[in-house]
Amino acid sequence: MDAVHDDDRALVERWAAGLTGRVVDAGCGPGHWTDFLARRGLDAEGVDLAEPFLERARAEYPAVPFRRASLADLGVPDGSLGGVLAWYSLIHSPPEAVDGTGVDAVLAELARAVAPGGGLLLGFCRGPRVEPFDHAVTTAWFWPVDELAARVERAGFDVVETAERTDPGVRPHGAISARRRAAGPA
Repeated sequence: MDAVHDDDRALVERWAAGLTGRVVDAGCGPGHWTDFLARRGLDAEGVDLAEPFLERARAEYPAVPFRRASLADLGVPDGSLGGVLAWYSLIHSPPEAVDGTGVDAVLAELARAVAPGGGLLLGFCRGPRVEPFDHAVTTAWFWPVDELAARVERAGFDVVETAERTDPGVRPHGAISARRRAAGPA
């Protein structure tokens, strides 16, 4: 967490303060955000597909639950979550459907899992257009904030807040905070 930008920490903390119920850190990686949420009193669980990340998270944060699951299938009952944090994990979902892993399918899964009134917070690489870029072990995608926000809305969320930041030496950052609508997608 020492490397996390102060603005990101403040945004996640503000978002988390308004949640009740179980929260999933989807694509939790090494688990630092999951632990951050748990330390704020939330019933937080981290999920990731990469077993090496899960092993590291379990070793680093043994009091926090972590399990293997994908963004396209969180493995939770409908409407059972108070919120989902997807901090730099949605960037690996392509803009178009590919074997059920496209960004719209993932957003539909997140909407299915989050209870009405529950929260969604996305952190992502912002760009002027949707386009791929090389990232670690697999392709990632830049997203214009407005375009990703429109997809979040279509999935059944109301966008509450967006944020953009450009820091020297790193990719431009975007964030979207949203609440699950009581009714289905718009």
